[in-house]
Amino acid sequence: MLGYVAIGIPCGILEDSIGMNALQVLFLSCMFYSGAGQFMIPNMWLAGSPLASIIASVSLVNTRQMLYSASFAPMCANERKRLSFLFSATVTDESFGVNMANFATGTWNVPRATIVNICSCTSWTLSNVAGVLIGGALGIPLAIASFAMTSIFICLLVTQKITFENVVAAVVAIVGVFTCKAVGLAGPAILVGAILGVVAAMLVSQVRRQRRAEDAALEEKIAKAAGEGDDER
Repeated sequence: MLGYVAIGIPCGILEDSIGMNALQVLFLSCMFYSGAGQFMIPNMWLAGSPLASIIASVSLVNTRQMLYSASFAPMCANERKRLSFLFSATVTDESFGVNMANFATGTWNVPRATIVNICSCTSWTLSNVAGVLIGGALGIPLAIASFAMTSIFICLLVTQKITFENVVAAVVAIVGVFTCKAVGLAGPAILVGAILGVVAAMLVSQVRRQRRAEDAALEEKIAKAAGEGDDER
């Protein structure tokens, strides 16, 4: 929740810069919860992007939320539909990581995870409103404010467990985003890069599992052959 204060206030400052008032930001944060999307809207507006381009870009970036919710589907199998809907509708980038790590321990459940989501949403909403109210007084440069969302994703990246698959995902995603922007596909660049990174990591993981299985089978055959040779002697 404290982390959302650090990025919510800069987002509110950006929203204030395009003429949004506190009430509008409150409703936007409550009805359209997407940190990356809310950062994109004022940034693209200030850059002079057309409304259709803003809508398309934000929609593409937010498709990642479907992947987050799908990952939690097994945990919601035995839960009430209304609770499952509320939980899946309030998943965020950061609460996804927190809840996924806790589910892995076997001591977590959907009601607790939903509380984490709602607390995150509340912190984000109030921080955005605070950013609008105090933005003019702070005088934070817009360039610094717009970098806040990028910085949080950098933090999420560097705190990941370093595995070969994660390295492959990060490198392929970076190359994918850079390639898309180089050919003029700036809007879907993040989405395309993320999908390419995930697919590459899954393929590498599958190949490595197959190799380990083949090596284990070969070792078993060698051990069995050695055992039969000892029996014959």
